[in-house]
Amino acid sequence: MLIGKGLLKRLGAIVRKQLPRNACAIVTDSNVAPLFADRDNKSLISTGFRPTLITIPAGEKSKTLEQAEAICDQMISAGLDRQSFVIGLGGGVIGDISGFVAAIYHRGIPHVQIPTTLLAMVDSSIGGKTGVNTRDGKNLIGAVHHPTLVIDDIDLLKTLPRREFNQGFAEIIKHAVIADAKMLRMLQSWQAGEAPALQRLIKRNIEIKSKIVAKDERDRTGQRALLNFGHTVGHAIERAGGYRKFLHGEALSLGIVCACAISIKRAGLPPEQRDAIVRLLARFELSTCLPKNFPRKKIFDALKFDKKFEGGKVRFVVTPKIGSARLSKDVTLDDIRDAIEAL
Repeated sequence: MLIGKGLLKRLGAIVRKQLPRNACAIVTDSNVAPLFADRDNKSLISTGFRPTLITIPAGEKSKTLEQAEAICDQMISAGLDRQSFVIGLGGGVIGDISGFVAAIYHRGIPHVQIPTTLLAMVDSSIGGKTGVNTRDGKNLIGAVHHPTLVIDDIDLLKTLPRREFNQGFAEIIKHAVIADAKMLRMLQSWQAGEAPALQRLIKRNIEIKSKIVAKDERDRTGQRALLNFGHTVGHAIERAGGYRKFLHGEALSLGIVCACAISIKRAGLPPEQRDAIVRLLARFELSTCLPKNFPRKKIFDALKFDKKFEGGKVRFVVTPKIGSARLSKDVTLDDIRDAIEAL
């Protein structure tokens, strides 16, 4: 994991130190390719790599088995074999699908992640979960395949629209709620400032997630499930909106509001702490209530496809106080329905 400024200017040299291979695929999307792909391609070529650039349409709709197959077909046509590797250049969608392709191509080849969004830097590029969506839900098909290298060049964040940048703070606030009360207090007075402060914030979030993942890499014991705080309802909201109405971080923000309401009822979260969390989400211009005409029934219908429901039982993450979280067996579907209706 490398974090800093100007890292992509040295991309070829950085990757060469980690991977003594030559052929690679750069998987990116139609938003990112015009900004960075040409420069990265030239840097790799200058250090002896043979890159194949593969660009897919931007957005969650591209995260499918069909798109993964199309990427594999292009890699086969380019002559990439088991001694090649994949570079994912983009946000969370690109990280997920490029990692999934790396996991299945020739039964697994190395994966290099170059996140281009704050959300991907602090969350999806860490932990090795890869996957694609189906018509019935997010990430229902996937594999655990850890990246060989993650390069967080914070200069890339300068290109993000404000809305896209801010959605990353939903995952940052989630990490604060479940594991770091001190960070939450710091965020209450956060001002977008110098790069070193942002670099430290990204580093702290990577530490939080990595520590949790290390305890339960394959999500067997329930420790890693704590990272799903807010995601049960958040993913359902994304699906109900056709993956167009809300960005992931905005849907997660709404899921966090629901999880806090349920935590008051089932875990004893003090209402004033819930209020502090909701105010912080709003501070970063994240959604805290649904439009009145949004189809709430569709959200509830989408819940049954969530991976966190096992054997028909709810595995719901609650927070008894800011800085800690646990899995609860007491949360009912009625609790979730009431929280959604109250959004």
